[in-house]
Amino acid sequence: MYDKILVPMALNHGIGASGLQVAEKLLNQGGTILALHVYEAPQGSVSAYLEEGVVQAAFDRASAEMNARIQEMPNVTALTVKGHSGRSIIDVAKDRGVDCIVIGSHKPGLIDYLLGSTAARVVRHAPCAVHVLRT
Repeated sequence: MYDKILVPMALNHGIGASGLQVAEKLLNQGGTILALHVYEAPQGSVSAYLEEGVVQAAFDRASAEMNARIQEMPNVTALTVKGHSGRSIIDVAKDRGVDCIVIGSHKPGLIDYLLGSTAARVVRHAPCAVHVLRT
C-alpha cells in the first residue's frame, strides 16, 4: 500500500479512470492521489504559427478538464503541467515524494519497440514503484 500515488492521465485516452480506480485500491488510509496531465505544447515550426494566447488557452482547457474529471473524488488532486510527458511524470514524482505511479499503457506498436513508449520511459527512470495498466 502507498501514501502518495501519481496517476498520469492523457485526456484523449480512456485509461485514466481505470488508473484512478486502481490507485484508490492501492492507497493507504489517509493517503493522497495526484492526477497528472502533461500538456505538450506544439513544437518546431508549428509553434512559430501559433500565438502564445492560443497555446495558453489550450493549456487552460486541459487544466479545467482535469479538474472536472476528479471533482467527485475527495482523495484526488489534479495537476496540469507543461512539458514532455515521460520527463515531466518522473520530475513530478521526484518533486512530490510519490511512492507509486499508476500509469496506463496501450498495446505497443512497431514505433514503441524502436523508441519506447511513455510508460516504458517511466518504468526505466521512476524513483518509485510503477504499476502499469494495459488497455
